[in-house]
Amino acid sequence: MKDLANKVAAVTGAGSGIGRALTIQLAQHGCHLALSDVNEKGLQETADLISQYGVKVTTQKLNVADKDAFYAWADQVVADHGRVNLIFNNAGVALAGTIQGLNIEDYEWVMDINFYGVLYGTKAFLPHLEASGEGHVVNISSIFGVAAQPLMSGYNASKFAVKGFTESLRQELDITRSCVSATVVHPGGIKTNIAQSTRYSNSADAVTGTDEAESKQEFEDLFLTTPETAARFIIKAVKKNKRRALIGPDAWVNDFLIRMFPAGYQKVVVKAIEWKANQNRKRKAKLQKEKEKHA
Repeated sequence: MKDLANKVAAVTGAGSGIGRALTIQLAQHGCHLALSDVNEKGLQETADLISQYGVKVTTQKLNVADKDAFYAWADQVVADHGRVNLIFNNAGVALAGTIQGLNIEDYEWVMDINFYGVLYGTKAFLPHLEASGEGHVVNISSIFGVAAQPLMSGYNASKFAVKGFTESLRQELDITRSCVSATVVHPGGIKTNIAQSTRYSNSADAVTGTDEAESKQEFEDLFLTTPETAARFIIKAVKKNKRRALIGPDAWVNDFLIRMFPAGYQKVVVKAIEWKANQNRKRKAKLQKEKEKHA
């Protein structure tokens, strides 16, 4: 899809982060927009930001884990706009903790949003994309859908699932000579609020050598890429009909490591986590001694 002008795009998770940046840049390309998010305030703020671009914008509060609501929204988008050409399944959440420390409900929560939300979005919109004559499915995975990390088993599982699902979808669309295509996106660390909003189990503390607040901040400090840059590369991938898009230098580095060391990369990750945890414990011990000294 080389030209986005006068196309209609649906974007989930449009109230912040990559979703908001995508929305703004799509509007700048002259693309009409159907936006959804579970956060109505953020959703309205995004809608206000793109009011200057002269494109039609509709909004809908949506929990992507609600299958019936997702299907209803897809139908409503077509009713409102007459057609829909693109679906960006962007909404997502993060989960941190050890496998022993997390409960089944935690895994169900992250899978419902990160994987089933993508499944519902693809299934609900695909017939409408076919009917439009030219369509594209864009599913946001993660670099953690390519490389697994300790303490992120639920998130890893959901994002690996998105990768496999979208790659299978793309091949089916190719085989059937469909007018619809698909791209899976693997962002590295993007400067959004995902780290701070992570559902966190204290079981991670023993592994990281620190607490929830510091762990989230350390993770956030690793983020290298702005949402605006991520959105620009995602749109470029759509225009070039790429099968996958790696976003950010850290995504490219991790992908290279996995290609070179498909099993050995895990040892590198383990050593890095252990080193950082030891540094955290030493720092905390030093602070405790200073505190006792001045008590």
